[in-house]
Amino acid sequence: MARQSSSTGILVLSTAAVVVVNLVMLCDGFPTTMTLQRTFPAIRDVELSHLVARDKARHGRLLQQSSTNASEVVIDFPVGGTFNPYLVGLYYTTVQLGSPSKDFYVQIDTGSDVLWVSCSSCNGCPSKSGLNIPMTSFEPKSSSSASEISCSDDRCTKGIQSSDATCSSQNNLCGYTFKYGDGSTSSGYYVSDNLYFDETNSSSPVVFGCSTTVSGQLTKTDRAVDGIFGFGQQSLSVVSQLASQGLTPHAFSHCLKGDDNGGGILVLGEIVDPSMIYSPLVPSQSHYNLNLQSISVNGKALNIDPSVFAASANGGTIIDSGTTLAYLAESAYDPFVTAIDAAASQYVQQVPSKGNYCYLITSSETMSDVFPQVSFNFEGNASMVLGPQDYLLQQGSVGVAEVWCIGFSSIQRGLTILGDIVLKDKIIVYDIAGQRIGWTNYNCKSLSFISSLQCNGFLLTFPYRRLNAGECVNNVDLREDRDSERTDYTGKQLVEDFAGAFDPMDGDGRSSIRVHAPWSHVPLVYRTQQSFPSPYTPAAPLVHLSVNNQNRKHPHSYRDCWFL
Repeated sequence: MARQSSSTGILVLSTAAVVVVNLVMLCDGFPTTMTLQRTFPAIRDVELSHLVARDKARHGRLLQQSSTNASEVVIDFPVGGTFNPYLVGLYYTTVQLGSPSKDFYVQIDTGSDVLWVSCSSCNGCPSKSGLNIPMTSFEPKSSSSASEISCSDDRCTKGIQSSDATCSSQNNLCGYTFKYGDGSTSSGYYVSDNLYFDETNSSSPVVFGCSTTVSGQLTKTDRAVDGIFGFGQQSLSVVSQLASQGLTPHAFSHCLKGDDNGGGILVLGEIVDPSMIYSPLVPSQSHYNLNLQSISVNGKALNIDPSVFAASANGGTIIDSGTTLAYLAESAYDPFVTAIDAAASQYVQQVPSKGNYCYLITSSETMSDVFPQVSFNFEGNASMVLGPQDYLLQQGSVGVAEVWCIGFSSIQRGLTILGDIVLKDKIIVYDIAGQRIGWTNYNCKSLSFISSLQCNGFLLTFPYRRLNAGECVNNVDLREDRDSERTDYTGKQLVEDFAGAFDPMDGDGRSSIRVHAPWSHVPLVYRTQQSFPSPYTPAAPLVHLSVNNQNRKHPHSYRDCWFL
């Protein structure tokens, strides 16, 4: 039985978009980005009470118990309600498994560890979905690269230690049974097979679950997917497995778009931005839990006892992009909404709304002029500053005025959950290796990753990874860039100096890169055999790469590129 009382939840995003990542490249580079989609449309089309019901169903078990026997802890992750289509996982994505590979649609869940999909022999697994996606089952015998995990396998032993696995002497297969907060279950056995992503044909073997039985809401078709993709911290999570193989950093990041369609991108690696703020994770927690110390409104600290935010088995502050809204313990919620209301009510009209604070906003009023700035102050002098768009939710209109409501609700126990409403339009980094979470404001609709760079008329294509001085990065795709008119790259001017001693290389090839200087983050590329083009100097913060082409025609051709 999985022992995971998590309210941390489902990431999930929907369009490829993001910034300069800790340029994640590694020997035998593995693709590191996933495009994800939200399971329901614009949040403004959903009543606030329905969103609260969805979130509370998700966190139900965590909120109902103040203590739990370790052997009885369950993963708190709702899977569709019979009365409300919004009581489902917030985001999903596609993964490719097996040889030949097949696409599987899976919910992204930061509150559990394991990736599992339905097996072909699954009892109770839906055969169709209201999300209009094809349903697929995994058949180990049909994949040439699949193998079952036995009880004696070291990976199974580690899974048992983290309560993600069980073993039966009957068939010697490493198995699992996950029980969710609504009583639904998923059980099956572990297999190892190749995992692919869309960006390249790269793959890596990973252990994942093949579910043979599901029950409860997991059998429903309205928002059915093929499985769940856990992004927890234990050894059987895919992000931990890839990190242990040296294929990706032990971290993942996301940027959730704030527009009506939601979505965004998730990256296996650390997205880098100079303005990133970090706060340490609370140790020995199954959630992504931070130490919140105080809340300020318009720069004034609220009169809230800090013990309200103290981390415990069922308390603390959880970062959960699978939660739609945000939640505060009652003793923190009341002063929070009272302070916002006091600042805004002198400018706008409050309207009654089932216990929530809602306001009429006309076109002549700007949100930032009317509503105060809010700051959540975390350990490490790390403040998450929220504008009105980060805590207000549009809920329809009255005549020419729009109705906006505070998207926070109260929780009876000492728990704070910062969900999608707060996390959108921010880069959020889950640095598991460094045991910290980072964030910075960002327009997630306009993000673009650097997956290829020009070097002396050639394109280098690679996964994303931090570049460290002296590091060798193998298996970089190298091909001639035949677009000689290219002058702009990701919105920045591209400068190239071809006055060098190297002859052009012919055809395509595979290359390795050696990093000569620490990573920096602007994609300006140029040759440095000659003088630096003005206004750049050797003292500028540059990344220096040596490119070794392994094309048979020129096995020892070297090129130098600098990235500012």
